[in-house]
Amino acid sequence: MAIELTCPSCGAINRVPEERLQQRPVCGKCKNVLLNGQPLVATDASFQRLLDRNGLPLVLDFWASWCGPCQQFAPTFQACAADFVSQARFIKVDTEACPQTAARFQIRSIPTLMIVKNGKEVTRLSGALPKAQFVQWLNQQL
Repeated sequence: MAIELTCPSCGAINRVPEERLQQRPVCGKCKNVLLNGQPLVATDASFQRLLDRNGLPLVLDFWASWCGPCQQFAPTFQACAADFVSQARFIKVDTEACPQTAARFQIRSIPTLMIVKNGKEVTRLSGALPKAQFVQWLNQQL
C-alpha cells in the first residue's frame, strides 16, 4: 500500500509504498530525500497541506523562541525525528509565527506535544519530557 508524503523541500505530494519508507525515498519532482530525519517547520500557510497529505502520523511540537523549556526540549525532538524517521513526521510549530494554527488547536501552554493521525488529534501532552520518557510516550502512541 502506498502512502502520501509531502516533500520537505518543494511541497510536492509523493506516493511511496510502505515497504520503501526505510530506503530513503526521494521526491519525484525535486529529487530531495522525503524522510530526512529532520523536523519539518510548519507555517500557517503550509500546515493544512502537511496535515492532509501525509500518510504517516504527525508528531507536533508547539513551541516559542522565548520559552526556556521549549529550547531545552528541542534537541530531544530533533533526535527523535531521526530515530522515528519512517514511523512519523515530526513538525515544529512556532506559536508566535503560526498564530492561526496555535489557535486552531487551542494551544494554551508551551511546549505542547501532539500526535495527529489521519487529520485527527489522537493525544496531546503539555510540557517538555526527558528523552527516555518522550520515546516511551511515542512508542505507546504510535
